[in-house]
Amino acid sequence: MKTIRHLTILGSTGSIGESTLDVVMRHRDRFHIVALTANSSYEKMLTQCRDFQPQYAVMLDEDSAEQLDVEIRKEGLETKVLSGVESLEKVASLSEVDTVMAAIVGAAGIRPTFAAARTGKQVLLANKETLVMSGRIFMDVVKQHQASLLPIDSEHNAIHQSLPHNFKGDLSEVGVRRILLTASGGPFRDSSLSSLEQVTPDQACAHPNWDMGRKISVDSATMMNKGLEVIEAHWLFEAAPEKIQVVIHPQSVIHSMVEYVDGSVLAQLGNPDMRTPIAHALGYPERIDSGVTSLDMFKIARLDFEAPDFERFPCLELAYQALSSGGNMPAILNAANEIAVESFLGGQMPFTAIPSMIEQVMQTISHKDVKTLEDVLTADAVARETAREWLTCMA
Repeated sequence: MKTIRHLTILGSTGSIGESTLDVVMRHRDRFHIVALTANSSYEKMLTQCRDFQPQYAVMLDEDSAEQLDVEIRKEGLETKVLSGVESLEKVASLSEVDTVMAAIVGAAGIRPTFAAARTGKQVLLANKETLVMSGRIFMDVVKQHQASLLPIDSEHNAIHQSLPHNFKGDLSEVGVRRILLTASGGPFRDSSLSSLEQVTPDQACAHPNWDMGRKISVDSATMMNKGLEVIEAHWLFEAAPEKIQVVIHPQSVIHSMVEYVDGSVLAQLGNPDMRTPIAHALGYPERIDSGVTSLDMFKIARLDFEAPDFERFPCLELAYQALSSGGNMPAILNAANEIAVESFLGGQMPFTAIPSMIEQVMQTISHKDVKTLEDVLTADAVARETAREWLTCMA
C-alpha cells in the first residue's frame, strides 16, 4: 500500500510550484495537496484550487486574497482563503502536513520555511535565501526539530544523488575530495565585455537552457545564482569554500558532480527540466515518473567545460567573499542583489551596475555576527535601504 504524502506548496504559482503540481498530477494516488500559497497571482491560484481542491489557499497580498475569496465563493469551492506572512507560517506547520515544498522566491520565503522546519516537516528546499541568509541558524533548527531536508535546486539535488546514502555531514568520512558545481554560464558567456553595458532585461532573461522566472534568469546571467548556490552547498553538505569548485558547462546536462579521493567523479545527468529533482525529492527514497523525456546522448554528442572568469562574472567572486566573511555578509549580498536585479529589470540602471551596487553595499555595512533570525532580517533590511540610497545617488 502506497503512503500518501500531505503537501503544502509555498509558491505554487511560480515555476517550481507549477512543476511540482505537474508531478503531483501524475501521481494523484501518492499525494494530497493541503495548502497552496502565492504572492498575488490569484487567477493562477484559482485554477490550481479548481484542479487540486486544497484545504487552504494563502495569498501574501491582501487585496489578491480578497479577489480570490470572491471567486472561490462564486464557484462553490470549499478552499479557505487566507492572507499574510502569518498565514504562510500557519500552512507550513499544519499538523496534517508532512511535506513542505519551499519554493517562494526571495527573503519572503524564509519565515514559512523556518516554520516548516520547527515543526519537523520534510522540507523540499527550493528557496535559496533560507540557506544563503541564515544557513547556520536554519541548519540548527532542522537538527533540533528532527526535520528532514532535501534540496530542489538541480545542482544540489545532483550532489545529493551523487553522495553515498550514509553521508551524515562529513565529506572526508565518505571519501569526498570536492564538490563540482556546474553552471551554464548564462546567455553572455561568450559576449564581449564591452557589449554587456548595452544588455537589455529581455536579453538577460533569455536563458539558453532553462525556463525560469526573470529574477532567477538575471542571476544566471550574472552568475550570482551560482554564487548563492556555493553558499547553499556550504551549509547543505558542510563543505568548506575551497572544497566547492564552480565549473561552467554550457550544455546543462551534467547538473553537478562529486569527486572522491580515489579519483572517481560521480555525476548526475539529465535533460534540463526541474521536474527531475522535484520528482526525486517527492518520491525519495523511491523513484517516481517525472514526465521528463529521456536524455538522448547521441543528440548531445559532446560535453564542454571551462573555468569561470571573475572579470566577466564578478558577482560569483563577491559571493565567495561573502561566504568567507560569514556573519551578516551573505544576507547583505543577497539583499543588495535583489534590489540591483529589480532596478535593472525596471530600467533604472545598466546590467553592469549590478555587481557595482552589491560590492558598494557590502563595503558600506560593517560585518556583524548573526545569532537569530531577527539578526538576519535586520541585516536584510539595512542592506536593502543602503542599496536604494546607492541607487538614488547614482541617478
